[in-house]
Amino acid sequence: MKKILLTTTLLCFVFSSNTLTAQENPPPYPWLDDLHLSLTSSVHDTANWLDTFFVNDSLELDQDAHGYARIRLAWEPRSRNFAEFESRLRVSWKLPKFKNQVSVVFSDYDEDLDQAPVKAAQNDVIEDQNRFNLALRWIRNTDNSKIWSHRIGIGRQLQPFVRTRLIKKFAMGEGNNLRTEVSGYYYAKDGFGSHLGLQYEHGISENSVLRFDNHLYYRGDDNDWLWRQSLYMMHQVNERSAFIHGVYVEGESEPNYQVTEYLVSSRWRKNALREWLFFEVEPFVLWSREDNFSASYGVALRVEGFFGHL
Repeated sequence: MKKILLTTTLLCFVFSSNTLTAQENPPPYPWLDDLHLSLTSSVHDTANWLDTFFVNDSLELDQDAHGYARIRLAWEPRSRNFAEFESRLRVSWKLPKFKNQVSVVFSDYDEDLDQAPVKAAQNDVIEDQNRFNLALRWIRNTDNSKIWSHRIGIGRQLQPFVRTRLIKKFAMGEGNNLRTEVSGYYYAKDGFGSHLGLQYEHGISENSVLRFDNHLYYRGDDNDWLWRQSLYMMHQVNERSAFIHGVYVEGESEPNYQVTEYLVSSRWRKNALREWLFFEVEPFVLWSREDNFSASYGVALRVEGFFGHL
């Protein structure tokens, strides 16, 4: 109930923010500034505390340790499930005194698997990854189009794990881009897993993009494959708001090749009240095999805040 009240109250603030900001000086709701300052200070203080463990006297660094936190609260009521909640937390600390400037990442979800614009549906792979994890992360950019990422840490029911990911980007002429991703991981109990991703973007206009996503996951603990395909139309209304319209289909290989769910949604995202605060409203229709593909109607209400800096 508290999550419902917080999410809906902040969303109501959005619709009155422009008028209030124009009429009042200083900006309305000063408690938001106090909240942001407090959380940002905590994130940076923790980064400097962690950095003391990796002191290297031979390094002369002008950069201080820093970090950022991302917090998202959501209420996603739908047919047959009114109390559907989502919360996400991710904190990353950059430690310049550590050799190769490694980052420490703490989160309750895998941000790399949680990139799909439509968030009302979550597949089993993402749910498996959405457990508290703490890891050291190395990122190496070999050039502007190739990124290597490596992690080692504890996650998914306190299992030690390692993960490697390669992202490669290709420019295919004006307004056309291709992004490929290959990753593999190993968990002490669940074993090996992998992910293959292909993303194609086509610029329709200066403010609109058509995007096609194709993902294939191998789950070693279940010895099966899960696939996900989606098509999105993204349109930027102005500097502070955008619409994302999408269709989504997901399936799996066991016990046989079959579709597990479809989803159609339209998401409105707006930056309001403060530069670090974002709001989303996403009406959607979901057809799931578990419900014999009977339509489930719903709407997702989300509040997302960013604290600190990258």
